[in-house]
Amino acid sequence: MLNNSHMKIIQITMDSELAARVDECARRLGATRSAFTREALRAALRRHNERDLEERHRAGYRKLPSQPHEFEVPEDDWAWGDESWSDE
Repeated sequence: MLNNSHMKIIQITMDSELAARVDECARRLGATRSAFTREALRAALRRHNERDLEERHRAGYRKLPSQPHEFEVPEDDWAWGDESWSDE
């Protein structure tokens, strides 16, 4: 449970249809509108962070592309899945 002393009250504006959909979904989840909205915002922030990390990854490969044979695996290390695994 969140500590209310760390909460900040904000006011947002949304159209009636969105508010009704949020309220219905929150009700089905047994949550308040505020709790539902907080979780939705956290999820959106995670998605944006993930997109940012992916773009930084792509930019790194554009700046310094992988080299031929950089990720080759020696044939002796190939696993085709027909052998039974053993830790011996």
